[in-house]
Amino acid sequence: MDSLQVDTVELLNVTIPDLDSSPTQQFPERFAKNAIRTSLRASTIDAIFASVFSLSTGGILLSNFLVELNATPVIFGMLSSIPMLVNFIQPVGAYISEQTTSRFKFSLLTFGTSRLLWLILVIGIFANNSSLINSQQLVVLTLSIVLFSHLLGGLGSASWLSWLALIVPRRLRGRYFGIRNSASNLTNLICVPLTGLVISHWYGGAIQGYGLVLFLGIICGLIGLGCQYFKVDINPQLQNQNRLTFCENRTNVSDKIIDAMCTNEDSLTASIWQNSNFLIFLVYFSIWMLAVHLSAPFFNLYLLDTLDLDVTLVTIYGSLQTGANLSMLIMWGKLADKIGNRPILICIGVLVAITPLLWLGIGTDHLDLWLWLPLLHIFIGVTWAGIDLCTTNMYLGIAPVKNQSIYFAIAAAVAGVSGALGTTIGGFIAQTPGFGGLLGLFAISSICRLVGLIPLIFVKEPGK
Repeated sequence: MDSLQVDTVELLNVTIPDLDSSPTQQFPERFAKNAIRTSLRASTIDAIFASVFSLSTGGILLSNFLVELNATPVIFGMLSSIPMLVNFIQPVGAYISEQTTSRFKFSLLTFGTSRLLWLILVIGIFANNSSLINSQQLVVLTLSIVLFSHLLGGLGSASWLSWLALIVPRRLRGRYFGIRNSASNLTNLICVPLTGLVISHWYGGAIQGYGLVLFLGIICGLIGLGCQYFKVDINPQLQNQNRLTFCENRTNVSDKIIDAMCTNEDSLTASIWQNSNFLIFLVYFSIWMLAVHLSAPFFNLYLLDTLDLDVTLVTIYGSLQTGANLSMLIMWGKLADKIGNRPILICIGVLVAITPLLWLGIGTDHLDLWLWLPLLHIFIGVTWAGIDLCTTNMYLGIAPVKNQSIYFAIAAAVAGVSGALGTTIGGFIAQTPGFGGLLGLFAISSICRLVGLIPLIFVKEPGK
């Protein structure tokens, strides 16, 4: 933790040129160096509180809650697909956000409402404890809240990402997002075991214990939104209208901060369909997401069902993966700033592509349980830290600033549809004996991942 704090201080106190002298009024003058520092700090704190909210409304805690309610496998399938399918709504949210005058207000409206919806589930849990509603009704209520909460979040996601993309200087993106993601992962690493302990030992039972954890998570989520007040606000209409003027009059403004706003100038007048670089990236992103999600939901199933391992042991593996991810994020961020994101995505992508093959032949002997599986999860954590970070940085750089949120929304929608399709196809393959079950699925996923990397070779990374 000490190294994380040192890197954060170094990053947030870096010398940032003052932009108040820019000839464009209202929009660029908001990017004074002190405002950027404050914004980066606020965004990091927001990530910490948002992580607490996310872990209380998804992942293992929500899955365990549904298990306690005796939910069917169909329910779990719906729970996995909803977050990906609702990305369809992101282009709509992006279009709406471009008509507003404040990124902060739009974020507050969409994410605030999304997080407050979970209070209905808290009420439902205590109604269930009072026998006012039964377990099946509570399951339906849970899925409904998951659906509408993610729909509202989808409306605001592209706008929020466009907001953050303008605030974070291009030359610091790798390091900053490495630190931000590390803080988020560290929060998960600490809070997941603690919340699990609270739920399992709560005197009123696991369902009531989850209700308490959920309520605390909602409070943290609202605090995180409050942190966004301290980030420099962006007017989307000024961002789109004044960008060209700003880029033409950048003589006295440092490239270190403004490069993110003035790249891809040819894309200003071109439609999305004429932006070949972005379209090639979409091809890569869609194939990659489909290939990854062919097998991703089934690794834990393989451990719990096929190998019949205890859930505690599987949780330990997950913690090792999270810890490895956390330890490598800052390193990947610094490396991405030096050599670029595309080389890392290609090189590490090959390692991630062959990872499913490493599951073949794993059994339940002591060597596999206590050496091979822990090392495999650490390897996954290390490699995926680079993939996640550099993928985000890539489409932050590729998307032009004008109507930027629409580009982000389209990328998210494509990824969501591809991921949901991959999960569906993967489930079909896993249940078809002719494909060799889960192990056959892992091999197919590995081949598809390697194919998915080919379009990335032709993507041009701005500034590299």
